Amino acid sequence: MTLLVILVIAALLIIWIISVQRQLVNADELCKNSMSQIGVQTQSRWDALTALVELVKSYNEHEYNTLRDAIAMRRPINGSSTAADVNAQEQAIAGAMRQINVVAEQYPDLKANENYGKTMDSVNVYENQVRMSRMVYNDSVTKFNRLVRQIPNSFVAGFLGFREKDYLKEDPAKSQMPSMKI
Repeated sequence: MTLLVILVIAALLIIWIISVQRQLVNADELCKNSMSQIGVQTQSRWDALTALVELVKSYNEHEYNTLRDAIAMRRPINGSSTAADVNAQEQAIAGAMRQINVVAEQYPDLKANENYGKTMDSVNVYENQVRMSRMVYNDSVTKFNRLVRQIPNSFVAGFLGFREKDYLKEDPAKSQMPSMKI
């Protein structure tokens, strides 16, 4: 009888551990998917910036070369990327946008170019999509971190190697950036 009770308790414990592991994996996959979505939107934004850089080429060769070199240093964002990777890409994009805006101010003809306007609109659309993807990622991380930190799940999470994930933080300087709208 004692052996039966021990076996039932062991079976319940194993079932509970499996259940917690499945919840953790599910939440982890949601985080990875959210990060991948950021990568897709960031890639689209880089593509739009590349088109802007090509427009800059005919106005200022030096700025074109500088921007082309900055774009060449980009790194893809995927499900295994970290919040630091995304933040580094955001800083690179912000720097490139500042340079493009400076060139556009120096060359009113560039600013008046129809392709420039359309491409800048695309950049703004992708910017909003990245912002939404970042919000979804942070929501996914909140759910994951709750699972990892709450007792008794935290025991299983620690044992299985699940660790809290970092949130994406908004750059404080970004609120001071000029609008990219024309």
